[in-house]
Amino acid sequence: MGIPIRRRSVHERRGPFDLRRTTFGFALIALILAGGGMALRAAWRSAGRHPVAAVLVIALLLVAALLVLRRRRRARRIAETVTDAAYGIVDAGIAELDAAAEAARAERRLEPPETAHPVDYAQLDPYAFEEAVAELCRRDGCADAEVVGGAGDLGADVVGTTPGGRRLVVQCKRYGPENRVGSQDLQRFGGTCYAVHEADVALVVSTGGFTEPALDYAEQCAILCYGPEELAGWSEGGAPPPWAALEERAAGVSAP
Repeated sequence: MGIPIRRRSVHERRGPFDLRRTTFGFALIALILAGGGMALRAAWRSAGRHPVAAVLVIALLLVAALLVLRRRRRARRIAETVTDAAYGIVDAGIAELDAAAEAARAERRLEPPETAHPVDYAQLDPYAFEEAVAELCRRDGCADAEVVGGAGDLGADVVGTTPGGRRLVVQCKRYGPENRVGSQDLQRFGGTCYAVHEADVALVVSTGGFTEPALDYAEQCAILCYGPEELAGWSEGGAPPPWAALEERAAGVSAP
């Protein structure tokens, strides 16, 4: 006596539920239904113009329906074949989408990173220049650096605390290339940066540079002067922040 072999249905052969596959399958079915609806509408309009042909089409459809009912097993196999073919189309579409996405990710990985363009500080307005200097200070460890310049600031435009705990006071001079900071400017700042603002690190940043007398006075009063070249090096990361040398020197003195 032979043992009947139970054939696995299409549902048993199919793998676990896949959301993307199911979504694509419904989309394909929707396209088929939409196409069928358009075909039926065209047939209905044609029937109004050719009633005899419409009767023949309806008769053919009825005969086809009867044949399908009589051959349910064959119809089931055809349905399974069509379903498997539809899922094959869906799987191929998903594979192509995944391949395209992976290719796009690989292309992005191969693209060189964008390089930051140097900031032209001379083109900023005075307030924007002060904000840019404060941002440089925050970038390099002065987390509390802020702009305080304005009427009655007594020479302090940016104040903050260095990573070593020293009070930083900065005066910003957004000058043109032909207008350099003179000794009188440095003398006014030197008269307030230590006595009034209690600076541990006094810094003057100028986009126009400094005169020789101004640099001489700054050296006598331990005021750091950053002109266009020093500012560019600091901004672009080619030079340490202005207070780095002072803090390294202080750390070397305090070391046993």
